[in-house]
Amino acid sequence: MLDHELIPAADKNSRALMVMLHGLGDSIEGYRWFPEAMNLPWLNYALVNAPDEYYGGFSWYNIAGDHTPGVTRSRKMIFDLLDDLRRRGFPTEQTTLGGFSQGCLMSLDVALRYPHKLAGIVGISGYVFETEKTLTELSPIARQQRFLVTHGTMDPIVAFARTKSQIQRLQSAGIQIAWHEFAKPHTIAGETELNFIREFVSRGHPVAAMAR
Repeated sequence: MLDHELIPAADKNSRALMVMLHGLGDSIEGYRWFPEAMNLPWLNYALVNAPDEYYGGFSWYNIAGDHTPGVTRSRKMIFDLLDDLRRRGFPTEQTTLGGFSQGCLMSLDVALRYPHKLAGIVGISGYVFETEKTLTELSPIARQQRFLVTHGTMDPIVAFARTKSQIQRLQSAGIQIAWHEFAKPHTIAGETELNFIREFVSRGHPVAAMAR
């Protein structure tokens, strides 16, 4: 099982959950700021470490050479984590899966194949792995999933144009993706971007409407 840490919501009765997957070389520690910044007292969080050690942090797949073995392995591990969280009382339909960079790739990859409907999927500053192959492996409910994908027009790490083209291909195949561009490098664009994420996550949870 993937190493992860649950951070409980202020509302102890809420089963709404956001699973956050970090980028290359990062870890749980790099996202401890995220729950407080999101400021959604009804939302629980699961911060997850990728399985491979990478220069003091972790990686979801080998950045050099063929990504396939690592992506396939990590996909199964995230499937298993989501299944385990459901058994522990966090319904998949109340779970948002999110990720940054490598974590974005894994979030998109998993959600398009996972056989259960999620509350939503947030992908930040990443890309789609093997877009055409992914379209042949969609789960029966992939077109019911709701996605928010954001990217920076000044990203020097993950090419903006490539990701935008991949997302447009998925959209043309009927995948429900809200795409937002930000004038940012390879990062999260502060409160401006967090507000888009916050609103998207809230729309996927009935408990959010009751909290307003």
